Amino acid sequence: MRIMAVDYGDARTGIAVSDETGFLAGETFVITEWSPDRAASKIAEAAQARRVGLIVLGYPKNMDGSLGPRAEKSENLAAVLRGTYGLEVVLWDERRTTVDAHRILSEAGVRGKKRKGTVDAVAATLILEGYLNSKR
Repeated sequence: MRIMAVDYGDARTGIAVSDETGFLAGETFVITEWSPDRAASKIAEAAQARRVGLIVLGYPKNMDGSLGPRAEKSENLAAVLRGTYGLEVVLWDERRTTVDAHRILSEAGVRGKKRKGTVDAVAATLILEGYLNSKR
């Protein structure tokens, strides 16, 4: 079963999709969309096209474990993906994934606009890897 990880953002949403075995992270890309409803539609369309059986949606908790406005946005997106599109969605603690993604890209020498366009996909890959590792 393919698993899709989503790093949901206000303007850009990073996506990472596992291989068919659900063992390795594979394809990554970014959806650029400001409307939550259109973002949900594009995520559902991408999941359907790739025969995804599970969506792991980043759940941005504060460092102390409390929930803030970003977590509420993820909860709302999960509800739409489940209710409107019938997708199975797991909320996954994504603390530090964006920070780690910036560090990884910086160490790789990726700067400026190139980094801005890929950091969300890298963060989604970290979410996916964390989830896959937890299942091993």
